[in-house]
Order: sequence, then structure tokens, then C-alpha cells
Amino acid sequence: MDGIHDLGGTQGFGRIDVEADEPVFHQPWQRTTFALMMATQIVMRSHNTDEYRHAIERMRPAHYLLADYYERVLTGTVSLLVEKGHLSQAELEQRAGGVFELVGPVAEQPVVELAPQVQPRFSIGDRVRLLTISPGGHIRAPKFCRGHQGTVIHRAPPFRFPDTSAHGGERRKEHTYHVEFASTDLWSDDRATNDSVIVDLWDSYLEAAS
Repeated sequence: MDGIHDLGGTQGFGRIDVEADEPVFHQPWQRTTFALMMATQIVMRSHNTDEYRHAIERMRPAHYLLADYYERVLTGTVSLLVEKGHLSQAELEQRAGGVFELVGPVAEQPVVELAPQVQPRFSIGDRVRLLTISPGGHIRAPKFCRGHQGTVIHRAPPFRFPDTSAHGGERRKEHTYHVEFASTDLWSDDRATNDSVIVDLWDSYLEAAS
């Protein structure tokens, strides 16, 4: 889906400060949150990774931008537990000691217009174009490279197609490709003429470039 989470190439968010010797978890609750996320997917099998990612994408934009990484993890995980009936919002807020903001509802079931491509159509060196698509549901094709041409530099083994598995649909697998885009093709004012961006893309997202 096209939302605030898709920030690739977006400017105005300031510099990235790197913390020296940064720990994996700054607070004990973050460790618990990560364990909960893993347990609900691997042990409980409450939901899959694509459903989890889509849940985070459904966070209210202001909430998403103000939340740190583990708050997003917690919000997405707990929201799915409520949606799937494992606990109620009342039970959640009783344990939390107050209001707990969940993600927004799932939009109308998105129409998946991309035809299955279970056989690899492209080889290393092929020029491809990322389709200009804006589905209402989950998608792993970054907005900043849609409609642009790139070159296939590696073909990876089949992997589950996220657009359908995020919505309880077909669990098909497709080949993915590492596609290299010239930085100057993505951003016309970019002076980094020797730079490129490599994106992992599913077969259905691509078409042959003329």
C-alpha cells in the first residue's frame, strides 16, 4: 500500500545519528516485544510475516512517525492478536493500564491484478521495468522505483508472494530478482553519477524493458 511507511528517497527527515556500540535493546520492554513478535508468528502461527508488515503499514501516519522501531513491532503484533480474536482490546488496555492505540482496519479486500509468474521470465543482464502499480493492500515494490528501468544482476530462488499472503490469499511462490537502478535514473537532480540502488523484486512486479 502507499503510505507513510514508504519513505525511500524522501528528504527532510534530518541526519541519521549512529550510536556507538548501540545495544540491540535499550529497554527491557523492547526485548519482551521482540520475543512476542517471534512467538506469535513461529509458535502460535497466529499470522504470517506479510500480515505483520501490513499491520504496521496500517498505523496512523503520525503514530508511525513518532514511534520507535519496537513500538511499531508491538503495535503491529498486538493489533493482529486483537483482530484474530486471541484477546480483546479491553483485555489489552486493562493489562496496559490505559488506552492502547491499535492500527487502522484492513481496507476492502484489494484486487490483485498481477498475474502469477511461477516461472522465471528474466535472466542476469536483462533490462526490466518495474510496473507502475498502486494497490490498496500490501506490496513490496518501493514507490520510488516504480515505472523506472533497471538491470537484473541476480536471480534468487522462489519466495512467497507478499501481495497475496498478507491478505490470507494464495500462498504461491515466485522467483525474485536483484534489480540495479542507476541513482540518476531514480532522482533527476542526483549528481551521484556512480551510485546505484539494488532492490529485491518479485517476477510479477516486472516487465521487459524495450
